[in-house]
Amino acid sequence: MTGKLIGVGLGPGDPELMTLKAHRLIASAAVVAYPALENGASFAREIAAGSIPAAAEELVIRIPMTVERGPAQAAYDIGAAAIAEHLDAGRDVVVLCEGDPFFYGSFMYLFSRLAESYEVEVVPGVTSVTTCAAVAGRPLTARNDVLTIIPGPLESAEMQAKIEAAGAIAIMKVGRHLGRIRALLTDMGLAASATFVARASLPSQQVLPLARAPDPAPYFSMILITKGDDPWLS
Repeated sequence: MTGKLIGVGLGPGDPELMTLKAHRLIASAAVVAYPALENGASFAREIAAGSIPAAAEELVIRIPMTVERGPAQAAYDIGAAAIAEHLDAGRDVVVLCEGDPFFYGSFMYLFSRLAESYEVEVVPGVTSVTTCAAVAGRPLTARNDVLTIIPGPLESAEMQAKIEAAGAIAIMKVGRHLGRIRALLTDMGLAASATFVARASLPSQQVLPLARAPDPAPYFSMILITKGDDPWLS
């Protein structure tokens, strides 16, 4: 009998936004795996720290933060192989994932390497998009609005086309792209209605008009835009 691979969404950062199921699975885990910066800490582990048993074996997957995809993919190969050793020995492995495992989540890269060979359970988590809307006090969509989620690194021309076609927009992974995105939204006449949110749900959280957002922005930051009149007010 092989073990089960369990991908657990942790939510955006506040440990109280972990689901009861996520806490239960982590608290009963014999093996816990999580991604970490190549030479730094793991935000996923920080979120789940209060739930990890002292006796649990921890597998740290060191991910290089490079533009090139090759080094990170190699790191996931190594992490998947280490997890597979435990699964082959009959031990379940709980993998921690910030946010939701299948919404820009790191777990999907382990899933793609292991799902064909092992039983897998995926536990969804509260996403950064819904958290940013909550802390900003602005609904994402209503009625027939089309919500478009755009990664910040997208080229400006393609980003503009997607914004023009959407009714509501969430731009993620803003970081060092803040200045370029702000200039684009200004040219499109949307900057004044845009809200900037950084580190949502954490003590260092920021909610600001886009004009006041810091450049470069923190890695965990987002811009929310709703076109036209607020549909939830009418």
